[in-house]
Amino acid sequence: MGFFSDLFQFGYLSNALAACILSGITCGVIGTYVVCRRMVFLAGGITHASFGGLGIAFYLGANPIAGAMLFAVLSALGIEWAGSRGRIREDSAIGIIWSVGMAVGALFMSLRPGYTSGDLSAYLFGSIVTVTAADVRALAVLTAVITVGAALWLRPVMYVAFDREFARSRGIPTRLISYLMAALVAVTIVLSIRIMGIVLLISLVTMPVVIANTLSRSYRTIARTAPLVAVAGNVAGLAASYHLEVPPGAAIIFLLTLTLIVVKLVSLRNRKPRPAA
Repeated sequence: MGFFSDLFQFGYLSNALAACILSGITCGVIGTYVVCRRMVFLAGGITHASFGGLGIAFYLGANPIAGAMLFAVLSALGIEWAGSRGRIREDSAIGIIWSVGMAVGALFMSLRPGYTSGDLSAYLFGSIVTVTAADVRALAVLTAVITVGAALWLRPVMYVAFDREFARSRGIPTRLISYLMAALVAVTIVLSIRIMGIVLLISLVTMPVVIANTLSRSYRTIARTAPLVAVAGNVAGLAASYHLEVPPGAAIIFLLTLTLIVVKLVSLRNRKPRPAA
């Protein structure tokens, strides 16, 4: 009971819990689009490209999250534009932006006076106890926007995720939706960096969706189930890290991995054997 009783005593712990719940909802909904459209590599590219914005912001003495946000959104829109125009293959654009973003971040961090490697640990591997009330408010606004958007425009987004040509034939503005979703992916990633870190964050976007997809093939069901899985994994991981004194990001990943293994084994066991020909 120590964890739950301490929630009411320590502000950083209540902020961490709120961030776990909100980021779980956003990553679950956005992750459904990312996985179904097979954009996991894109999400990874945006995640690592945001490091460039972090480095520049640190060097200028600005807000690191704001710097990462600007860099991530521009990277996401640039990748989407390059891919839609056919100027360069999307996977090539992602690889270029991924590496350039990391290089820019490393360069500006090294130029910063008084730089130490500890300055980056909270952003590379996550430090959920550093989540502030402002971070929670920003996540709350994002969660509200994504939740309302999913409720109103789930069908056109689903069409774009599975078949853009079919969506275009139905009069759906596929390019606009693709750009908006790319920007939302970037914002979701950046606002969740403190929880999982750049290195581990891609798992929070993909693993809950894979778990939900094991249980259902329906996009609508996955979009509803994945946030619940992500929230449960986040909260359980936070509680486990509190009691075991291990990094929350690692605890969350291990719990989600264990859940995925169990769900896969159960689904294989329940699968009926095909009758002999």
